[in-house]
Amino acid sequence: MAVPAAPAPPATEQPEFLESCDPATGDVIARFRATPVAALPEIFARAHRAQQAWAKVPLRERCRLLGRLRDVLFDRRGELADVVTRESGKPRVEALLTDVFLALDAADYYARRAPQLLRPERVPHHSLGAQGKRGWVHYEPFGVLGVISPWNYPFSIPMGQIIPAVAAGNAVVLKPSELTPWCGALVGEVFANAGFPADLVQVVQGSGALGAAMIELSGTDRPGAGVDKVLFTGSVATGRRVAQACAQRLIPCLLELGGKDALLVLADAPLENAARAAVWGSFMNCGQTCISVERVYVEDAVADRFIARCVELTRQLRLGHGLDPQTDIGPLIHERQLEKVEAQLQDAVARGARILIGGVRRPDLGPRFLEPAVVERVDHSMRLMQEETFGPVLPICRVRDAEQAVALANDSSFALAASVWTRDRRRGRQLAAPLRAGAVMVNDVASYYGICEAPHGGRGASGWGRTHGRLGLLELVHPKYVDVDYLSWWPKAWWYGYNQTLLLAAERFVEFLLAPTRQQRWRAARGALAMLPFRRPGVR
Repeated sequence: MAVPAAPAPPATEQPEFLESCDPATGDVIARFRATPVAALPEIFARAHRAQQAWAKVPLRERCRLLGRLRDVLFDRRGELADVVTRESGKPRVEALLTDVFLALDAADYYARRAPQLLRPERVPHHSLGAQGKRGWVHYEPFGVLGVISPWNYPFSIPMGQIIPAVAAGNAVVLKPSELTPWCGALVGEVFANAGFPADLVQVVQGSGALGAAMIELSGTDRPGAGVDKVLFTGSVATGRRVAQACAQRLIPCLLELGGKDALLVLADAPLENAARAAVWGSFMNCGQTCISVERVYVEDAVADRFIARCVELTRQLRLGHGLDPQTDIGPLIHERQLEKVEAQLQDAVARGARILIGGVRRPDLGPRFLEPAVVERVDHSMRLMQEETFGPVLPICRVRDAEQAVALANDSSFALAASVWTRDRRRGRQLAAPLRAGAVMVNDVASYYGICEAPHGGRGASGWGRTHGRLGLLELVHPKYVDVDYLSWWPKAWWYGYNQTLLLAAERFVEFLLAPTRQQRWRAARGALAMLPFRRPGVR
């Protein structure tokens, strides 16, 4: 779940310390010593040594340790949720369900399923030319992965990437966001508590300069010196820089760069659930979620009722500190993020939009609180409908029909997720096909991210590659094809000893296998039989 443009200017130098702040109060709650760039070569050297030993550990033993990790996460779930809430500002129920539970579930899933997902696969051969052979695909670890993770889901995102990485035999160096260093430190702690080898999962703390240095130390001409692949979750601007740096060094990278997710409400939709989903999907984690609902397209026939219900539900929401169990919405992570959301609202109003509720700061609650806003009369000339907002804003656009809704939903550089609301489930699946998105939910929103088997990722400005499930696991391994020939005593007809007879036999063979008509194939077979016995190649 990516973040928008960084809330602080790109760092050019490493600070000596990182301060963890409570977004609801602005108070410093912890301090962490930053990792010097000069320490990275030794960190990576230890990671590569740990990985080489770890790759030799049987897969089932790796999964046994993942089971212990699951137990550690369960035992520490309350403490972990408290830290996530204090450092990110989200309500504790969201910290428990969207950070701690997702990490717990991922550990359980890969502990149980990784042996099946990573076992060598038999490759069937369809051609007669491959008879006498058997082939398998083996999955080998990349080596050392560099995970650069964001602040909005500071525990579940890195855990969701590191858990399958170590299952596949990799080591990981994690750089968490400088805004959530405490959560990043906890990632390293839980792996150590579970008994994973030293240096297999290391956490480095620092600004964007440290992440850049991790990539600069790497490259195909420097094996064992840095990362073998980068997993980056963050802004489009930073993602472009990561992709360029990796390309220069021929390092693969996986990019999850955010979204502008659309929710389509058809005239036959279950309006009550659609409205509740739109409000929750837009405002969860104060809108700071890559798969937040950031655009709603509702058919005219039901627009008035839908909009009125969204306003009513929004009015009932309670703002406050995340540790208060009555809180629905916490603060934004940073002042610059709040200013960005306000700027988009101001631009929309200047272009004719109308704020029906919210959009007002609440300094009485703390320095970074903003009342959730419902906005109508929006169009695609507005920044609110084109740029990622990452804040508690629900823009609603009326459309003539489903076809216009799909066209407008696709009018975006982002393509991460979308949802369709209709009582006709078959029609919902049909409309999912033309939607440009990595995932489409019918009559639900965002929850697919919590399904371990469901791949997550997008295209366009949303990045490339997938996390989660089997497709996500395959991003973390090198596939190697292994071929065994069971006719090893028989020289191959295509080996040296070329002559006119062999050329004619090869022509008949190709025609017999691939000629477009049955008559041509039978004619080729008769021609080949007439040539028998032909000289075995290799004898002059």
